[in-house]
Amino acid sequence: MIKIVKDTVPQLRVKSTEVPLPLSKEDKAFIDEMLTYLKLTQDEKFREKHPNVREGVGLAAPQAGRNVQMLVISYETGDEKHPLVEYQLVNPKIVVNSIKKCYLSNGEGCLSVDSEHPGRVYRSFKIVVEAYEAKLGEQVRITARGFDAIVLQHEIDHLKGILFYDHIDPKDPFKEIPGSVEI
Repeated sequence: MIKIVKDTVPQLRVKSTEVPLPLSKEDKAFIDEMLTYLKLTQDEKFREKHPNVREGVGLAAPQAGRNVQMLVISYETGDEKHPLVEYQLVNPKIVVNSIKKCYLSNGEGCLSVDSEHPGRVYRSFKIVVEAYEAKLGEQVRITARGFDAIVLQHEIDHLKGILFYDHIDPKDPFKEIPGSVEI
């Protein structure tokens, strides 16, 4: 089972390397294992048996011990048309970001971060990401807004050695950016 690398470990601050395509059997097995683990974190019975495991919606490869450009995302939306957001992305790149900003009202959390970091993490409200989608076996272009965009940016930051609290203004953690959207 995957062991989450914590933010106290310098490895989490290292920029990840690109993954050669087509995916090797080892890389495909690793990204599948990441998705399986992420889904387990969302299972209440699993968390009861493993009290140190916290629920997550995204996981980047550096958090699972490998500094390669892979990430997985999985969560239910509550929307009947699109009830599940789920990706297994390799070598993701943000190719477009909006000027409009957004933030989560309760702040961001992270499987690798145990301590509290209160403050607003401003991110682009809309982004476009290009990546290889391992589940589909093809290049994809994803347009994401709001919560979806926040989750993607959070996980892509991990591939650059950036943690969510790096975005919090140390002098004014709850500063307001006019026109930003609270999610």
